[in-house]
Formats: sequence, structure tokens, C-alpha cells
Amino acid sequence: MNARAAIPGIAAPANTDLPVLAPAAARLSKNTTRERQEGAWRLELKAWYGFVLFALLLLAIGVAEAQSGGDSDRSLIATLVRWMPVILWINGNGFVLNLLISFFAMAIGTVGGAALGLGQISIYKPVRVICWSVTQFFRNSPWLVLLFAIMLLFPFEVRILGEIYSIPAWMKATIGFSLPVMANLSEVVRGAVQSIDTGQWESSEALAFSRMQQLWMIILPQCFKRMIPPWMNWYAILTMATPLCSIMGVEEAVNLAQQAMAAEDSRPELLAPFYTFLMLVFFIYCYPIARWTIYLERRYTVKN
Repeated sequence: MNARAAIPGIAAPANTDLPVLAPAAARLSKNTTRERQEGAWRLELKAWYGFVLFALLLLAIGVAEAQSGGDSDRSLIATLVRWMPVILWINGNGFVLNLLISFFAMAIGTVGGAALGLGQISIYKPVRVICWSVTQFFRNSPWLVLLFAIMLLFPFEVRILGEIYSIPAWMKATIGFSLPVMANLSEVVRGAVQSIDTGQWESSEALAFSRMQQLWMIILPQCFKRMIPPWMNWYAILTMATPLCSIMGVEEAVNLAQQAMAAEDSRPELLAPFYTFLMLVFFIYCYPIARWTIYLERRYTVKN
């Protein structure tokens, strides 16, 4: 019997091995019981996370107060509370700007990553080679180097129809962050498509579907659930990486925290409470995303 013809761009072979079904019920029951026990244990831990983080912030403030020895006329708690609104949001800057950069960078990276990922499974070899090369280049480049390149190589202003428009630093940072995210999401798309059994491709070919119809009507709808957890994971990673743009002068949360400490005469005892507060803010935002990602990974996992 002749071997099956390879599907262009789809290297994953079809899996036809059937598992032994006799002990399946026992294994399923055991795994379900263990998952419930682990889930209850995690719920118990979750209740303590907030208290631990708040206690860590108070500990940092207490240590800083002890180091200061009461030399300042304003307590560290009062100083931190005074600058909290500035760090979180002031005139569109602060932590809100971190979120804005992450939203736009993720949107650009998702569109570009989907195009590159589908290009990697194209039936045309030159397209596959170009998309693979772009993906590997940006995927294996340091994020900070890409930020420096975009910030320094992009112009500060452009002329369109005789009008001069300035390009703000946060917009260049958004483009810089979108490049590595685009490359990594390209691999997510490629892996999700190649994880679909080749029988799906062969069945759609037997029904005389075109390549585009196969992707949009058969393959990609099955890939969405598999791509959601890693997509969310990369968004959380991107959000935690946005403070890198503070080096470029973007007035996000870390940059404003540094400005706040400079306004308070750069007292060294302010470092611990201010940076602990920043860690707490990012954790409160990113931790639910991470937990939701784990839940979706278990829900949409492919069972063999």
C-alpha cells in the first residue's frame, strides 16, 4: 500500500495508535479525584496570597522606616500614599500607560503573528522560508535590544501632506514590544495548526475544499481553543515586560516611581516600599490572567 502523500506545510504525522481501553475508567477516576484535591488545595492557598503580599508591603515599609530612623518629617507610608495616584495614573501615564502599551502591542503582535504562522504552513516554499526566517529572527532577539533599535531608528516626527506629526515614545515602545510577541505567536499558530490530525486535511480534500476553505472552515476553528491559553500567557509576559520601556524615558509606572523618589530627595529608604508596591500592582493584574490560563489549558487540553 502506498504511503500517504505529505500535506504541504503540515509536517505533523497522523496518530493512529489506539490506547488500551480496559484500565481507562480506573485511571480517569483516579485523575479526577487527584485534580479535585489539588484544586481544593489551590483554593486554600489563594485565600492567603493577598494577605502575604500585603504583609510583604508592610514589612518593606517597616524596614525602611527603621532604616530612616525618623529623620524625615513625613512617614514612608504617607509618602507612598501621596504618590500612589501618580504612579497608577496621571494624565494618561503611569500603570495605565503600561496597560495601554500591552493592549496595542498584543493586538499588533496577534495580527502579525497569525499572518506569519499561516505563512509558515504555506504551500509555497519561498513564503514558508521567509516567514520562518522572520519568526526566528525576532523570536531569538533580546527584547531590550529591539526596543533600543525601534526607539533610535524610528523618526521622532513624520511629515504627511505637509503636516508634521510627532511619534510619541510610548508608540515606538509599542512597536518594539509587538515584534517579539508577533514572532512567538507565530509559533503558537503554526504549532496549533500542525497539532490537528492530518485526517482532517484529508477529509476536507476529499470533499473538494480549497486550501483556504480547509483553513478557515475546518482547521482554524479547531485551533482557536488550543491557541487561547498560550496567547493569554504571552499577554501576561508582555505586560510584565512593559517596564523595560522606562529606560527609554516612557513615563510608565516604574519611570514615575523613580521620578517620585527623586522628588523626595532620593531617600534610599524609599526604594523598598515603592518597588514592592510596583510588584504588588503588577501581580494583582497578572496573577488572575495566569490562573485563568492554567484553567483553560486544562479545559482545552488534547486528550490522547
